[in-house]
Parts: sequence; C-alpha cells; structure tokens
Amino acid sequence: MFNQESLPRLGDPQRAAVGLEHWHDAAGPGCDPDLAEFARSYAAGSEGRAVLAAVFANSPFLGAALVREMGFFRTILDKGFDAAFADLLEGLWRDHGGETGSDRLMKALRIAKRRAALLIGLADMGGDWTLEQVTGALSDFAQASLQLATRLVLRQAAASGKLVLPDIGQAEKGSGFIVLAMGKFGARELNYSSDIDLIVLYDDGIVQVPDGEMTKLFVRVTRELVRIMDERTADGYVFRTDLRLRPDPGATPVAVSVSAAEAYYSSLGQNWERAAMIKARPVAGDLAAGQGFMDIIRHFIWRRNLDFAAIQDIHSIKRQIGTHKGHREKTVNGHNIKIGRGGIREIEFFAQTQQLIFGGRDRSLRTCGTVETLYALVASDRVERQVADDLAAAYRFLRTVEHRVQMVDDQQTHELPRTDEGVDRIAAFLGFADAQSFRAKLMATLTVVEDHYDRLFAESPALSGSGNLVFTGTEDDPETMETLRSMGYANPSAVAGQIRAWHHGRYRATRSQRSRELLTELVPTLLAAFAKTPHPDQAFLKFDEFLSRLPAGVQLFSLFYANPNLLDLVAEVMGTAPRLAEQLARRPQALDAVLLPGFFGTLPDREELEAGFEALVGGARYFEEVLDLTRRWVSEHKFRAGVHILRHVSDADRLGAFLTEVAEVALTGLQKAVEDEFARRHGRLPGAGLSILGLGRVGARSLMLRSDLDLITVYEVPDGVTQSDGDRPLSPNDYYIKLTQRLVNAITAQTAEGTLYEVDMRLRPSGNAGPLAVSFDGFARYQRESAWTWEHMALTRARPVTGPEGLRRKLAEEIRAVLTRPSDREKLRTDVASMRTRIDQQHRTDDIWNVKYVRGGMIDIQFIAQYLTLLHAPEKPDIIDPNTTGALAWLGDSAYLDVETAKLLIDTHKTWRRVQGFLRLTVESGFDAARAPAGLKAGLARAALPDMPEGTPFERIEQILRDKAAGAKAAFDRIVGTATA
Repeated sequence: MFNQESLPRLGDPQRAAVGLEHWHDAAGPGCDPDLAEFARSYAAGSEGRAVLAAVFANSPFLGAALVREMGFFRTILDKGFDAAFADLLEGLWRDHGGETGSDRLMKALRIAKRRAALLIGLADMGGDWTLEQVTGALSDFAQASLQLATRLVLRQAAASGKLVLPDIGQAEKGSGFIVLAMGKFGARELNYSSDIDLIVLYDDGIVQVPDGEMTKLFVRVTRELVRIMDERTADGYVFRTDLRLRPDPGATPVAVSVSAAEAYYSSLGQNWERAAMIKARPVAGDLAAGQGFMDIIRHFIWRRNLDFAAIQDIHSIKRQIGTHKGHREKTVNGHNIKIGRGGIREIEFFAQTQQLIFGGRDRSLRTCGTVETLYALVASDRVERQVADDLAAAYRFLRTVEHRVQMVDDQQTHELPRTDEGVDRIAAFLGFADAQSFRAKLMATLTVVEDHYDRLFAESPALSGSGNLVFTGTEDDPETMETLRSMGYANPSAVAGQIRAWHHGRYRATRSQRSRELLTELVPTLLAAFAKTPHPDQAFLKFDEFLSRLPAGVQLFSLFYANPNLLDLVAEVMGTAPRLAEQLARRPQALDAVLLPGFFGTLPDREELEAGFEALVGGARYFEEVLDLTRRWVSEHKFRAGVHILRHVSDADRLGAFLTEVAEVALTGLQKAVEDEFARRHGRLPGAGLSILGLGRVGARSLMLRSDLDLITVYEVPDGVTQSDGDRPLSPNDYYIKLTQRLVNAITAQTAEGTLYEVDMRLRPSGNAGPLAVSFDGFARYQRESAWTWEHMALTRARPVTGPEGLRRKLAEEIRAVLTRPSDREKLRTDVASMRTRIDQQHRTDDIWNVKYVRGGMIDIQFIAQYLTLLHAPEKPDIIDPNTTGALAWLGDSAYLDVETAKLLIDTHKTWRRVQGFLRLTVESGFDAARAPAGLKAGLARAALPDMPEGTPFERIEQILRDKAAGAKAAFDRIVGTATA
C-alpha cells in the first residue's frame, strides 16, 4: 500500500526508536491476540518497519494516534484510504444519526476525528492523496460532524418544547436553522489542524418558536453546538469553532436572524466580507433555507456595476500591506506560511480581489477553490497561464508544508520552527534529501508569489509605508501588530480591534459605505499622525471618542483626505491636549475654522469679539439657547487660543488678555440675558444696577484656558426703592442675591455644550459666610473697616468687568481709595510673609514644574507685586495695576523696585505663565518629567524658553528654570523677608 520510496526521511531517528517500543508495548499483554499478532508481524516486515519509523520519527501526534488506533490502522491497510474513509463517515451516520444524548455523540465524534486525522495524515504523508483529496476529506469530515451535532441540538430544543420542527427524525429539514461554512471550510480546503469558521443564522420567517424568544433560543442552541464540536474531553476535540465572521461579531449574538444579516450586508457589509462570502456555503441545518439566504445576498457579493470607490477600497486593502522589497534575504526559520510575505494568504487574495472586481459581470469567476479560481481567471483572460501555473504550484507546495508543520503535534500553527534543527525535521518530513534543498525551494516559491502579488495593482502606491496595517477579518494580523508596536503603540490589539469596529459601522460616522471606504484610505495616515504624539494610544482613544460623537463622517473624512495638515493638527490635539480634544469631540465643527485663512493670524480685538458674540447669540429666542450659544462661542475661541499655544503661534502669557476679553464679553451677554429672564417674574429695581467685580486672573487680564473665575457681585439701589416692580416683588437684598444665584448657575450649569466656567466667590466680603451679592455701601464699608491684609492683596487685582458704567466707575474709584490708604508698614510686611509661610507649609514642593507653589514661583512674584503696591500706593496711586507684570513695571519705573530686579521678576513671571499655560493644555494632572514622553518635553521646553536652541537638553532647561526661581526667591527674601516668630 505504501511506496517506500515516497516515505519521508526520519526527522528524528531517536524518536522513531522510542515510537517502535511503544508500538510493541501496545501489542503486549492485554491486547487482543489477533491484533497483537498483526502488530508484531507488520513491524517485522521491511515495509511496515519503514512506515512506522517514518510516522514515529516525524509526528508525535500521528505516532500516538497510530498506537492508540492499531485496529483502525489495520482496517486502513485492508481496505485502502478511500474505502476506509467512506466507511468511517457511513458508520457515524448509521450509529449516531438518531442520537439524543450529547455525551455519546461527543465521544463518538472525537474517536472518529482521531481516526480521520490518522487516515488523512498517512494518505498525505505517503503521497497517496493529492492536496485536493486531503483538504476535501478534512472538509467532508467536518461537515458530517456538524450535521450530526446540528441534528442533535435541534432535536433537544424540540424535546424541551422550545422549538417546533416539521420532522423530528431529520430535525434539520425545514427548521430554519442555518450553518454556513466560511473560509477554507466553505471552499473545501481545510488544513490539517484547522479550526472551522462558521456563521450561524436562523430564518425568522420559517422557525417556529412557541414563546417567541428566537434569539435567546438559538443562542443557546448555537452554544451547545459549539460545545459539542470544540470542547476538549479525555478523547480530545472535534474542531475548534470560530463564529467571528458573522456580521459585526463584537455587537451581535452568536446566532443572527436572516433579516438582520440581510440588513447588515445590504447597508454595512465591507469589501473584505464580500471576499469572505465568496467561499460561503450551507453545510448543516436547513440546507434549503441556507441556500435561500445565499441567493438573497448574492447581490451583495457579486455587484454587476462596481463603482470606482469600491474598487479603490478593494485596492486599498492590498495596499495597506507594506511591501518589503529588498528583504528577501530573511531566513526560513519562523516564517509564517499562511500570512507571511509570499505566503498562502497572498495567493488567496490575488484570486479573491479579482473575483470581487470582475465576478459581478463574469459568472465563470464565481468559484470557491483557490486553484480553481486561478484557472477561471485564465479562461476569462484576466490572468496569464504562466502566472496561474506558478501560483497553483506554489499554493499546493505551501499548503503541503503547512500540513506537515501542523501534523507534528496537531497544533493550529502556520509558522516554521525557529531553530535550524526544527527546520531540518520539517524538511525530512516533506521528503527533501536535505534541509538546504527545502530552504531553496521554499525561498524560490515565496519569491514567485511575492513577485506576482506585488504586480497586482502595481500602479497603486502603498498606504502603510514600511509595514503591514491590515484591519480586515476578525483576527489580529501579526505583522500589523508588529508595525503598530514599532510606531509606538503600547496596545496594538486594542487599536486594531477598534478600527475593525469603525469598519463595522458601529458609529454613525462610519455607517455609510463611502465613509468606510474613505476610512480605509485614511487609517494608515491617521495612525502615523497619532504615532508622532507623546501618547499614541491616548491620541487614538481620544480620536475614537471624537469619531463616536460625529453625526456623519463623509464630509470630515473627505476634509482630512484633502487636507493632511488638518489631520496632523487633530492628531496633535488628541495626543497632547486633552482639554482641547474634549472640546473638539463635543464640537467637531471647530475644525472648519482651522481652514480659514486667518485662523493662525492675529486674534480678534474687543470690538470684533462683541460683534461676533452678538451675531451668534443675539438672535437667540430662548434662555436655554443663549446658554448653549454662549458656551459654543467661548469654546470656539478657547479652541483657537489652545491651538495657538499648542503650535507655538503664541503663548499663554500673551493670550491671557484675549481669553479675559472673551470671558468678559460672555459674562456681559449672560448677565443681560439672566437679568431679562429674572425680570419676567420679579420685575426690576428702577435705577439700580449690578456689577461683576473680577479678581485674580480675571482682574489681572491673565486668564488661562482652564482658569476659574474669581468674582464678586456688587449692586447699588437708589434711595427710596424698596422692592422690585414685578409680579413677585423682592427686596433689593433678596433680589440681587437670587439674581446672583441665577447668574452663577447660568455660567456653571452643564448643558449640551458643556460648562462655561467654574466660578469661585469666596473672595466676597466675609467669604462663604457672607451674602452672595453685596451692596456698594456694604462693600466699601467692609473693605475700609473689616478686610484683612490678604483681602487687600486680592483687591490689588480687582476690576469691574460688567454692569452700568456709573457703578463700574464708582467701584474702581472705591478700590483705588482703599488701596491708597496708608497702612502699618511692619504689619503689612509681617502679614504678607506669614501668609506665604502658611501656603508653603500646605503646598511645599521642590518640583520646578509646579510653577505656582515652588519657591520663587508665581505666588512669590505676585506677593512681591501686591506687597509693594499696598506699601507705596498711598504715595503714588499710579502704580496700581491689576496685572502682576504691569504692576512690577510701574514699581520699577517709580524706583520702588530696582530696575534689574523688576526685569528679573517680570521675565520669570512670564516664563511661569507660559509653562503653566502649556501644561494645563497638555496634561490632566501633575507633570512628571521622569515619565513624560520626549515629544511632550520638547513642546514644554519650547513653551518655557522659546529662545533656546532646538534640541537643548531637557536637563539644561530645568536648570535654567531653577536659576530663575532662585533669583525670584532671593528677591522675595530681600523685599518681604520671613515672618517673625
């Protein structure tokens, strides 16, 4: 039966000797005498000894099966491979076609699988069967097993009363339960240790489920079917079963209704899924219903008129696979025969893509088998005969190599061994005279495939650069994972999984076919852009969040496609500026402004801001609309300012005045809207007015992107006005307290457009214990009679920002009057020093990047300016300036501070503002220089010291900042000193 000349060499003679010992041991005591006699006599003959040695030396798995199935092996020798295999399948149907117990069927199928694996392996190894016979037998056994298991699970469902079947004997007929074979199983090309790819459907127009819970029932039925097939028991398993080729597997149950599947393929099906469905065929369950489903989706697979965009998408799938010209010297060791360069997948893709493009018009191309399709392409003049011959020969050789690799230990692997010794054994198993001849044949084959594959769409430039970026199918492509890692992604599998979800249309922006086709083209560029950011994975996830909120995708993706620089900006925002990313996710329309010619130019002045605010918000008809539009307007300007900081067009120090004016315009508009809304119920107080007093950064005109607003509301009511004139009148005190509450809510409330600003009102007279709104007289009296030194320090940065002109003028005059009153010089110095000491005790830090609290940081400089202002304003009121650097300049010009110290403090304070502004844009919490990525550190260095040469070591930047801090700290110690005990 076996031709000794066709048997493989002994890959491991020692393993052969051990295997022969096991053979004789199995024929020892306890073995059936007749079978034992056969075993001894077969091993004694030259042919038998050669066959046994070849099996034991090359495949531990086949050797173990041979010893365990000695009796079945004798049947193979008696009947031959074809008859023995036919008897095996017939016996399964005869003995288990009426099975009702899962355990009995599972045991029978596993024993039969072991015997089938032995038979097919021997027929393949000895060269008795062609590749098509080997893969066909594996596929036929898988189909028979599935049909028996399907009949059983349907019968069990019917017995439980959950399902009504037309014929309980042949439970699958008319059941509406469909099992489709996909991939190699569908094409009858299963490999030796293959899993089986299935799609399980139920025809919701046919099935009869008494309680109506179809999905719940068929999910249970499917899970039981899978358990019968792939659960490992003492007898092994039948086939590993994969259901991930079903429509959108991450979001659908394991069994999908026919109507849902049809709707998916009609609207969301991808071109790679069309390629997969070429090989689909009903193999178990209701075969008639399965064929009916295939007829329904034929229009999805075979498009008569394939538009250019779809062809481009098919091309782009191939183009995402990076070319590796000049890298053919790679070793054979560890090469992936399936998906590696020049491998089986490339031959399959070569055939399938052309089927997709031309099969809609040419029915002769609607074939399943790979070799069959290659020659169908020849017959239709799509491929040259020599190309088909080359690829067919390569396919048969590579599949045979794949089988030998898998036969060794029955492992679902496609990789050659990584050691020379392991490759030598595979070469022997394949029958090569020596390892070198196998290596030469394999490399020549891979090169031929690679050449033909790379010429397929040769006119299309690669999309992915230097490596694979393939996101089709359901599994991670190993080379893609390696490419993503090399680009800097820490979790490439999560990235790939999310990109597949985009292509499944889970977001509104990716539900149209055109948007998904554009995405296919854009993904490599997107990933490359994110890879340039300090945190590629974070940038990708932020973009995913952004994508999830988009109402549609085609317009934006087309915008990216036409403007690659815009994509780079988006990636930079997503990767380095989380607050901007959040704004962009909420308002993708902000990107439109980036394309305007003046976006990176001069920012609008106060007059332009007011006109822009009125144009957007002025026409609002409802109060809620005012709130949303105000937030939108502020957000757009913050976004623009943030991009200016990120791209170093400007910095946080210079943008402080712009951001403050944006806030003032918004506050003015909101105050008017709140007052009008409030007056509808409570009326107005004739001649009265409310002013918002801005302190801190608002007063200093130095807001940052994430600044809170420090506010006090001050009102003035004419004598004789005791209540408002509305339907529900209020006293002045209650009126303005309630009005302030409404105003604060209008600023801080979370709407669909987010929050406008956070508000801090703790600087009002008496702090949290005082009323929300204070009268002008009460404010003046408190500041003159009761305020603490620290409150007067805060008052140096106070400025009326809204309200009637007269009230604003009176407030400014009163503040000036308070600040110019003489004070106890020593008490003032002691209070300022004590306050700084208390802050240091609570927030002490040596981190130079904590620019607010580090000694020599912002607080020290602000305290110097406030201390000297309070000290010398009685002599020279002109030095009062709410802005810290402005106050320092006045103090220097007035000789209250020596010029060099003033310059040092101004320069250092501006540095701290630039640092703080950049960090607030780019990090959510504290900055850790030791763990920060290089890109973030480079951007921070440029923001901190823009005049330093690019590439200056980060340690040098830190040292310069420490020197600046030391200078500011020395100035504080010299001017203010320390608190006395």
